[in-house]
Amino acid sequence: MKGKQRWGIAHIFSSSNNTIVHITDITGAETIARYSGGMMTKKDREKGEPFPAMLAARRAAEEAIEKGITGVHIKVRAPGGIKAKNPGPGAQPAIRALARAGLRIGKIEDVTPIPHDGCRKKGGRRGRRV
Repeated sequence: MKGKQRWGIAHIFSSSNNTIVHITDITGAETIARYSGGMMTKKDREKGEPFPAMLAARRAAEEAIEKGITGVHIKVRAPGGIKAKNPGPGAQPAIRALARAGLRIGKIEDVTPIPHDGCRKKGGRRGRRV
């Protein structure tokens, strides 16, 4: 690939309920494209599934390429804290869709917030009773 390359950052937030793909410039200050799984489907229960995540990532990549971005560094985030530490089912398809759309992939990093014994989990002493 010849010519000047413009890099961006793809922030992928993936929980079990939704996947958000947010592409910014390299500083992270300027938003280039932002799409979520919920914007790709009209059924609420499908927001967190892999296919809407893939569509969201593809649409975000197309918009980024249109605006001159040639490659992205990826930051994957799960809810973290006292919630799930593993990303939801939409994270991997989103990364694949970015690569297939023609963006070069730089580094892939996990930026899930990890608690250093801050908050207490909700549910009380005996946990959530079902």
